[in-house]
Amino acid sequence: MSSTTITASRSDVREDVPLVGPDWLESHLADPGVRVIEVDVNATAYASGHLPGAVLWNPYADLKGPDYRPVGADAVRDLFERSGIAPDTTVVFYGYAPSLGFWLMKLFRHADVRILDTSRAIWQEAGRPWTTDLPEVTPSRYPLAAPDDSLRATAADVRAAIGRRGTTIVDARSGSEYSGERFWPSGTPEPGGRAGHVPSAVNVDAVGVFDERGRFRDRETLARMFAGAVDQGDAAITYCTIGNRASAEWFALRYLLGHESARVYDGSWAEWGHDPDTPIA
Repeated sequence: MSSTTITASRSDVREDVPLVGPDWLESHLADPGVRVIEVDVNATAYASGHLPGAVLWNPYADLKGPDYRPVGADAVRDLFERSGIAPDTTVVFYGYAPSLGFWLMKLFRHADVRILDTSRAIWQEAGRPWTTDLPEVTPSRYPLAAPDDSLRATAADVRAAIGRRGTTIVDARSGSEYSGERFWPSGTPEPGGRAGHVPSAVNVDAVGVFDERGRFRDRETLARMFAGAVDQGDAAITYCTIGNRASAEWFALRYLLGHESARVYDGSWAEWGHDPDTPIA
């Protein structure tokens, strides 16, 4: 089925935003034109149960290369193809870091990408379809487009944005990471890594982007969350540790608050904090 034929009722999507609710997704689980992907660092959680037909993407193993740097185009093409994704597939992400998968597919200009607007726990608690069976996936051929660089910021872009009027650098990490108390969210020591934050970056903890059911918060709540941090006319560059929290705030800024120039620095602190030449506050 072509993705252009797939629609959802207004009651199960967020207006003009690429979010779908559990009713819509449950009704499309058997649709050959839909590919569901769980993005999770915990393979054990996926093995213990997942949505029927869902493929697992691990942010560390599949979306990052050595030293947590972003993977190249060949690795992205291979990931799309072994996941059975064709150019006209509707791709729906859920799990630990769905926004990161969404951002990656939009970076490479995939047409129809969506996020399940609830958590895997809420889905399971509601008694919706759940399985431990691994999906049978037929590999596809995917002609990868050139990346849309308007969605991505490099380390050089971040350097140029430090202290620049009209561009806000948003640190989506916790306060303890921003202050330099921790390098990783877990507090695990990182040999060779420097803690702190990008000079002039403002700290907006991504934990506030979602409600207790794993849904993106409404526009009014998000606007209050970013008030005083990102002015409506500003460009924004988000970063975190490896890109998962940064992509959640990018999604909120771009799709819910109308900051169309928002970008993700996907190298994030894993790159910045390991580079001895980057400035750190």
